[in-house]
Formats: sequence, C-alpha cells, structure tokens
Amino acid sequence: MLGAIIGDIVGSRHEFIGTRTKDFELAHPACFITDDSILTIAVAKHLLDGDALVPLFHHLVERFADVGWGGRFLEWADARLTEPYNSFGNGSAMRVSPVGFALDGLTDTLAAATRSAEVTHNHPEGLKGAQATAAAIYLARNGSTKQEIRREITQRFRYDLTRTCDEIRPTYRFNETCQDTVPQAITAFLDSTSFEDTLRNAISLGGDADTLAAIAGPIAQAFYKGEGGISPALRTFAQQHTPEDLWEIVERFEKRYMS
Repeated sequence: MLGAIIGDIVGSRHEFIGTRTKDFELAHPACFITDDSILTIAVAKHLLDGDALVPLFHHLVERFADVGWGGRFLEWADARLTEPYNSFGNGSAMRVSPVGFALDGLTDTLAAATRSAEVTHNHPEGLKGAQATAAAIYLARNGSTKQEIRREITQRFRYDLTRTCDEIRPTYRFNETCQDTVPQAITAFLDSTSFEDTLRNAISLGGDADTLAAIAGPIAQAFYKGEGGISPALRTFAQQHTPEDLWEIVERFEKRYMS
C-alpha cells in the first residue's frame, strides 16, 4: 500500500490544476498527505487489528479536519451516520490497496474489497472500482503479466483498457467517479515502464491527480520489484509526510503481509 501513499502525496499538488505533462518533480516541497492516504492506512489497520471501519473513519475525520475529504463522505462522517450512502465515487478504490496485498486468492481479495467499500460506497460502480483495483494489485504481486492483468480486468469488470495514456489525455477531465477514474488509473500502470513512470502517467492525465496516482501506484508497487520499483528516497518522502502513529501502521502491515 506504500505505492498508494506515495501516489497520493506526489499527486496532491496537482489536484484541480489539470497537469498534462510528465515533466515535473515528484518529491516537491508543496506536496502533502490527503484523505486518500489516511483512509488507505485505516483499511490497513482494519486488516491488521480488526477495527470496524465505520467508527475508525469517523474518528479519522474528527482528527484530521483538513486533508481534503470528499463532500459526501465528510457529511456522512460528521453526522456519525452508520449506513452507506450509495456512492460510486472513487474513494472506494483509492483506499482499497491493502486488501490487494493482504489476501490470499482472488476470490477472497474480491470479497474483502467489497467489505472495505460497502460501508460507504455500496453502489455497484463503487464496489466494482474497489474490486478491480484490488484484483489488479493481487494479480501483479502474484506474477501476472500486463497482458494477463489487462485481460482479467477487462473480462471481469468490463472496463475499457484499450487506449494509451496519450490517447486518453487530450479529452480527459477531472472526474471523481470510479467508472471514470479506475480504468484510467489502471491504464497509467499498464502504459508504464516503472513505478515512477506510473505516477507520471496518472498525474499527467489532468484528472483527480492524487487519487489516480493512489490507485495506479500500488498496482505498480506490486508489479515493479527491484529496479524500477519504489526508491528509498520516495519511501522517505512518504514517511516525512505521514503522522508517526500512522506510519507505524504502514510498517506493521508491511512486516505482516509483505516481508
């Protein structure tokens, strides 16, 4: 899930400005952590310690008032609601990456992705976005080729993964739905040559930059191991922007599921 946190932080300064170039500094001083990382770490804690997601989400919204929460999610959390609100926003996909790394078997991965999403995003497209992201991570970490990942995600979820980033970029606009974020984020990975190139692809599409990168990043993390993977410098950059107690959850998750 470190790839999601790095993607979120790197993409943070590009949100709402429509960046359409891959030529930018990744570890920029203006970057900051957003709700994407906070909720990703919450899902990791849920998997590690069994914390119920709804009260955990409520607590984190109260603790971190200014990290860019989505409007409907914030209303839901502020009102301490416990029922989902039929969302198909991309929040279900941006927070699901720990599931893709923790579960054994694609069936169990899809089921856990559903559980992580349905507490808020119980619309079919919200569930589908979380499942597709988790499935892509699971397949990547278990040795599937890009062609195999493309085929599985296309057949199972009916996403259009035929276009390249260069073909998407000219007409793509800011969008916060799963159906118009997840396929583009997966394409950013499929069209990449490394972890860092994945982030540049995702952010350069000119959309919801931090979330595109938070979805694409963990798929690239799972796929690119060793050379082309996450550099020590980017790991340190993420740690510097993450509250210490939340970073401890990241390290515990890595020790249990990724060591």
